[in-house]
Parts: sequence; structure tokens; C-alpha cells
Amino acid sequence: MNIKRTSFWLMTLSLLLVFSCNNPEKNIAKPNILFISIDDLRPTLGAYGDTTAITPTIDQIAAEGMTFRQTFAQVAVCAPSRASLMTGLRPDSTRVWHLGDKFREINPATVTMPQYFSKFGYHTVNLGKIFHNYMPDSISWDEPDLRPAQYLRPDWLKRDGETFYISEEVNRSQAIKRDSLLALRPVRYADGWNTGPAWEAAEVHDTMYYDGAQTELAKKVLTRLAKTDTPFYMGLGYFRPHLPFTAPKKYWDLYDPEKIPLAPNPNVPENAPIYTMNSMYELRHYDGFNNIGHPQSSYRMSKDTARILKHGYYASVSYIDALIGNLIRHMKDIGIYENTIIVIFGDHGWKLGDHNSWGKMTNYNIDLQVPMIIRYPNQENRGDQTFEITELIDLFPSLCEIAGIEVPDYLQGSSFVPLVKNPKRKWKEAAFSQFHRRPKHAADGKRYMGYSMNTHKYHYIEWYTWDPKTGTRGEFNHSELYDRENDPYETINIAAEQSLNNVVKELSEQLAAGWRNAKPKPTE
Repeated sequence: MNIKRTSFWLMTLSLLLVFSCNNPEKNIAKPNILFISIDDLRPTLGAYGDTTAITPTIDQIAAEGMTFRQTFAQVAVCAPSRASLMTGLRPDSTRVWHLGDKFREINPATVTMPQYFSKFGYHTVNLGKIFHNYMPDSISWDEPDLRPAQYLRPDWLKRDGETFYISEEVNRSQAIKRDSLLALRPVRYADGWNTGPAWEAAEVHDTMYYDGAQTELAKKVLTRLAKTDTPFYMGLGYFRPHLPFTAPKKYWDLYDPEKIPLAPNPNVPENAPIYTMNSMYELRHYDGFNNIGHPQSSYRMSKDTARILKHGYYASVSYIDALIGNLIRHMKDIGIYENTIIVIFGDHGWKLGDHNSWGKMTNYNIDLQVPMIIRYPNQENRGDQTFEITELIDLFPSLCEIAGIEVPDYLQGSSFVPLVKNPKRKWKEAAFSQFHRRPKHAADGKRYMGYSMNTHKYHYIEWYTWDPKTGTRGEFNHSELYDRENDPYETINIAAEQSLNNVVKELSEQLAAGWRNAKPKPTE
């Protein structure tokens, strides 16, 4: 009898262990984290009031979580923005001011968000663009830089996921151009592959483009991770809607191009300084755009071309939305959706003909404002939106608080969890951003640093000369002021209006006081 009773309890214990292993939601104390970065994504989403965008998946996640309607990037270009949000430090602290700056070389001891979560028992995995394309930062991850098998060719390891086309003719042309470019200078952005047409609409399955193949790999990795008893932090970085606008044709077919509105602010702001705009060198790499002019010149793009480019951007956003939908369905199937913190954000905005320009790299809000949506287990107030000011740098402390781990005291953002719990409360007084305008991209050929501050009422910018060797600003050159309430598209710089002298003085003092003085105040 005792032997039978012992056998019974051993069998019961074995079944419980099997059940536990097959049901990770029951076994994981800490929530998982799915950290989704979407490159160059401005708030072109239904959840943000864009009536043209077709984005049902992201809109649904917003309906189940919190949508932040006034979130600002710290820099409107990839590497500095991502270095800032992933370290929790602002650009003048990371000293990453433009694309070529590498935070790991500047400060090898930097602790990034996944590194920090790893200290608290998280298994960290990276697919796609979380840091900059060619800076995967393997130190940050337990499993760094995972790629679909078909893209693991040795000669593609320095190539970015955004540079692949379906057309064999384009692929051959790319290889020829790349050889010529590398012969002139062997170290190049995207390893010289960033040439070709600015758009492509191929009749192929979603998985034939890099982002689709990457989603399939992410599903396989999630299936594996779901079988463990360790919480995971997965960084999943999508490349679209970055140029070129390549997406399966069915996503182009979602839109009638004639119904896609062109930019409502097609001119550089009146009274703007001559160095405020970037040269559009990013678009200049693509076929047919090699000789486009500087936005602060007489150059104007034809409406037909502008409409094709904007159509391609929207198609690319819908493609990524569908891929995320595929991923979410899989998470539900394997039982990890409800115990996962899901964050979706864009690293900066993107001009679609706004200010006579295409691309990012300015201090204007079309480049600074980004979507940020979060959904997490046991979240209060699902489906709410807030128009209080938040910043991408707030992601690090917020995820720590939601996950129930210690928030580092050196972080320069603020956890937005209190705002999720009470969306009606007051929050930050201002958001702070900046941009380093380099000589070869400024219309006057000189170097500047522009410091930007957004309040609810105004957007204020100060431009200074800049010493890149010491990382210090020199003399003051120019200011810009935009009335966010009455001129949301930033069409007229009103900083020189005498009636606003006191406003400019107060905003200048607030900008000088910095982010520490604009932090959320405790509730009374």
C-alpha cells in the first residue's frame, strides 16, 4: 500500500511539473517584454487620428493599452535617438549626436536597458533594428542580432535589412553600384547596399521581404522562450517604413493614391534660419533622386512623385501592422500574450513633403513627435489616451516599474506609470530634444547645435555654434518659436515678434533650466 501511495504521489508530481512547463503564464512571476521599434514611424496610425492609415493591429493594441499622443524623441535621427532611449541618458550625456557616433566606443561601460533587465533574471534577445543597423551591440543581449537564415550570407552581415529588393534586375544593379562605391571608400553606410529605387510593390508573400522573414523567426524564438520558466525581453526592430518603401503589392492596393492627402505644410517655415533644414541626403541615394535640391532652395518635387512616395510610406506602415498582427496571434496561440508587456514606438518622425522635405533630421515636430503605445498585464485604464507630454527617454524607467524591478537613479527620464494609472493628472512641463547640423548638410555650410523644447503651448528652439571635438556649444545664433495651438504645422517662426519678447525670454530661461526642472510634480 505504501509503495502504491508513493507511486501515486510521484506520478502526480510529474504531471504537475509537465503542466507547469507547458503553461509558462502560470509559472513566470515577472512579465515578459516585447519591445517593438518601428523605424521612421511618425504617428501615421488610426489610433493617432490619421484617417488615411490602415493599421488595425496597432489600433487594437492601443484600445487595450495606453496611447501617448504627445511623445517626443530626443533626436530626430536613428543612432542618437536609440542610444538615448536604450541607455536612459540624454544626448549630451551619451555624446551620441549623429549617425556615426557609437555609444559603446564613447563609453564602453554603458549599461543598456536589456543589460539591466538581464541582471534581474530576464533572458534578452534581439532581432532587427533596436540600436542602429550596423551597431547591434552584442554586449547588450544574451542572444544578439538574430537573423533569418536566408540573410546570413557572409557578404551580407554588414548589410541592413531595409536594403533588400525582390527584383533580380535591381539586385544586380545594386551589386554593381556597391562595388564602385566601395572602390572609392571601403567603409560605407549599409556597407554600400543602400542604392536602388525608392519604392517597390512586388506581388509576393509577406515573408519574402526582410521584415516578414524576421517576423517568422520571431515567432519561432517566442515558441522556444515560452517553454522556459525565465521571463524574456525581446527587442524586435522593424525596418519599414524606412526608405526604400518596399512592401508586398497587396498593402499598396489598400490605398487609393488620389485620396492620400499631400503635406499640409509644404514650405520651409517663414523666418527660419538658413541652417534649420537637412539636405535630404538620405533620399538622394535612391534612383532618380540624386540631383534633388536642398529644401531651402528653389527645388520643388512634382506632385506625382510626392504622391508615390507618400503612398509607399503608408503601404509600408500597413505591412508592418499586418506583421505585428501575425505575431500577436501567435503569442495568443502559445499562451504568452496576457503575461507580456508590449511596447510599440517610433524612433523619430519623418517628413512626407512637409517643409519641402523628405526624411528626418530637423528640430521640427514633424520629425520629433512619435507614437508610443503600451499594453501590460493588470494594466489600469485600458484604452485611454493622454495628451500630457512624454519622451522616449521615459521608456527605460517605466518598463522597470511595470516589471517590478528597481529603477536606476541615474536615468534621465521619468516613469510614466503614474500617468497610466491616472491619465487626467498633470505631467511634464516640457520635452527636450536637439539636433547637430553638420556643415555638409547645412545650407550655409556651417556647424550648429539646435536645442529644442516643447511645452503644451509653444515649441522653442535655440541654435548655437558647436565644437564637435569638445562637445560644447559656442555663441548663440538664432531662435525659433512656434505657436503649437494656432500653428500646429509650424509654418511661421514668430520669435522676432516684439509682442512675444517676454514669452521668448521666459522660454529661453526654461530651456536653460533643462529637463530636471520640467519633471512631473508629485500629486498633492
